[in-house]
Amino acid sequence: MKFVWGIHPNALAYSMTTLGAGMMNSIFNFYYVKLFLNRYKISEVAFHQAQVVFMIWNAINDPLFGYIQDNSKFVCCSTRQFSILYGAPLYALAFLLPWFPWKHYEEGDWLSGLHLIVALCAFDGLLTFVLLAQCALFAEISTRHESRLQLIKYNQVATLIGSTSILFCGLISDNMENFAYFQAFTVLVAALATACMCYTGKYSTSQYEQREICTENSNLESSDGALSWSSVISLTKRILTEKNFLFFVTMNFFQVFHLAFCNNFMMIFADNLIPKDVLSSSIRSIMYGAGFICPQCLVLLSHALLKKFGYYRIILFSFYFEGVAAAVMFILGPEHYYLLAFYLTTNMVIVQASFSLFNLPLADIVDADLIKHKRRSPLSSMVFGTNALFTKPAQSLAPMLVVTILNQFGYENLSNEDAQPDPSLFLGLYDAMFYLICLVPLCIAVIQILAWTPFSIQNSHVTAVH
Repeated sequence: MKFVWGIHPNALAYSMTTLGAGMMNSIFNFYYVKLFLNRYKISEVAFHQAQVVFMIWNAINDPLFGYIQDNSKFVCCSTRQFSILYGAPLYALAFLLPWFPWKHYEEGDWLSGLHLIVALCAFDGLLTFVLLAQCALFAEISTRHESRLQLIKYNQVATLIGSTSILFCGLISDNMENFAYFQAFTVLVAALATACMCYTGKYSTSQYEQREICTENSNLESSDGALSWSSVISLTKRILTEKNFLFFVTMNFFQVFHLAFCNNFMMIFADNLIPKDVLSSSIRSIMYGAGFICPQCLVLLSHALLKKFGYYRIILFSFYFEGVAAAVMFILGPEHYYLLAFYLTTNMVIVQASFSLFNLPLADIVDADLIKHKRRSPLSSMVFGTNALFTKPAQSLAPMLVVTILNQFGYENLSNEDAQPDPSLFLGLYDAMFYLICLVPLCIAVIQILAWTPFSIQNSHVTAVH
């Protein structure tokens, strides 16, 4: 069914969660590292402790919520739409946690470390609960490749609109220099995001819902409706024995690492490697916004290519492009400021754009598991959750590794606003930053090409799943 003006109501409802989450996630990932390092003056030890706690929680909560959503008897957990509807307000509140300090932090204050732990764990926990339900909806709305491409298309439009939050946030708050304006903008974003996600919870539907309604009464007496933990472990082991799943998870781990690297440090690298008289504050805001907006435009423009060549070849090409671009930038050197700005933006665009397609191979893995083991309904949340179990730690490893390297070259002193040391003392730091933005993408691209090439579900765009 379509609206009069040609909009598919289910695809629209599905994409509204992407819109709300996109507005919040873009701001959170882009600003939280700089906020805690530069404004709250968190110590390196406390930063690493928070990232370790976050890494453990980040890995555990995905399979945990996957199990709960696939097997819980409570409607607010077992129904994808209700998980989104009830989780949305809490998700928005968790988004606001880091932007409001619990007191005026002194340098190295232990409370800023606790603040970071609570903010990261609360935000990721609610993000996981809501978006895992949405990911499961993606696999369950339809098994047709064409329908999934339509969801991707609507999703990218929603992400495109949502990612403009970075642009407007930068312009309104002068890239977080006006902190009161920044805080007010985050409250507005939280309210809008809640409304968007609640729309998904109210109006989205799954192809399995009617099937479940028809069989619900006959199953009540013969089943308790939940799998035992031993069954969950057995199913997880079965998922992990699938070669395609292992290839995908390996590739995805480094993609998550690369994406966290770009999101968390693009502003820091650009501020230090590109002089302020070369790029003004407003131009930098546009540049940072482009890093979040352009990926969605790129995916929308490549819709015809996805139909023709499939996601496998598009994703593989992106890895080659990233590797070549990093090698060329490394050879040219850091003195070409405009080229460096273009490279930083383009690298972030390509990484985010290819990552936007990753629900397609995961959904195909869910379909293959459904057919191979003749299941009545797919284990969507468990597959997505098991994937996250192994890939989410990269979100913590990236900032931990980069902050450790930068502090070896004096970044802690550079971010100290009270002292004004000689800039020449930080030449080694600037070189380290440049090597990071070239060598990290180059090494990741090589690993991803090796991991992704053997993935065998390469032609789902021409082979329908029956």
